[in-house]
Amino acid sequence: MFDFKLTQQEAHPRPRSDADKDNHVYDLIILGGGPAGLTAAIYAGRARIETLVLTGSLLGGQLANTDIVENFPGFPDGIAGQELAQRFQGQAERFGVRIELDNVTAVDFSARPFTIHTYGTTYRAQAVVVATGAVPRRMGVPGEDKFFGRGVSACATCDGFFYRDKKAVVVGGGDSAIIEAIFLTRFASEVIVIHRRDELRATKINQEQAFANPKMRFVWDSVVDEILGQQTVTGVRVRNVKTGETSVIETDGVFIYVGMVPGTEMFAGQIELDEAGYIVTDRHQRTSVPGVFAAGDVQDPRYRQVVIAAGAGAMAAMEGIKFLEEYSSTKGHA
Repeated sequence: MFDFKLTQQEAHPRPRSDADKDNHVYDLIILGGGPAGLTAAIYAGRARIETLVLTGSLLGGQLANTDIVENFPGFPDGIAGQELAQRFQGQAERFGVRIELDNVTAVDFSARPFTIHTYGTTYRAQAVVVATGAVPRRMGVPGEDKFFGRGVSACATCDGFFYRDKKAVVVGGGDSAIIEAIFLTRFASEVIVIHRRDELRATKINQEQAFANPKMRFVWDSVVDEILGQQTVTGVRVRNVKTGETSVIETDGVFIYVGMVPGTEMFAGQIELDEAGYIVTDRHQRTSVPGVFAAGDVQDPRYRQVVIAAGAGAMAAMEGIKFLEEYSSTKGHA
């Protein structure tokens, strides 16, 4: 797909200026602190290459908002998402990886060393792994922005406690929606799942648990056209996509799970993205820029699983290590 040979300039790098010598250059910088990024960090640390992880504002990414992870190997009784993220972190730090809760604002992949800008610091690296994940998609309906954080949420694990003995609506039919809906039943008196199709997309085991839960009911073939309320959410206006009929469902809160948006806005024009904004990689996690790799939900719109993201992170790190070894060898013979 791409030509990954070192350019002539990289094979025979120009001498650095005095100013350049004062700027520290990491072997590898990993953007993102979810399963992909932290697994990449573990592999890089074990390879004894100098590695920095910029996690963003939340260690663990979407994993940190997951109540229980039941399908990650080695944890037969499940494990809390936040705890699993902390274990990833501890394992990476054990191998000397530096981890910073810092948000990346811009990147420059036009020349190596690559440049990474955050709000307060500029970092440089010979190789980069992008693992910035994806965030929940908004519905784009009236009332959504007005009440976001005040009755509208994309994280039942974060906000479910506030709906004790109240009604809650969950919008969506995939695994994220159903897992979070089930979690909400710990608190809410009723959880109403609104889905635009006549069957769920969630895995069978999650469907079975949802259908067996007496606190859950389902509104099929329907979408939310508006979130209603004055100071707080009081209901949603729902439209049946087959009949066009509208109705109002009373609720105290709305939890939205209608897809994900990859965290790639800052990479537009830097590396190749597909029409949906996901990073394009080959089978070895390589992007269109030699030395820049990508892993996890930021390049995987299909699976979005912790174990798959972790595997992709391991692959990206291993390819990054090979890239750095090739660069070092070529540089040494310049």
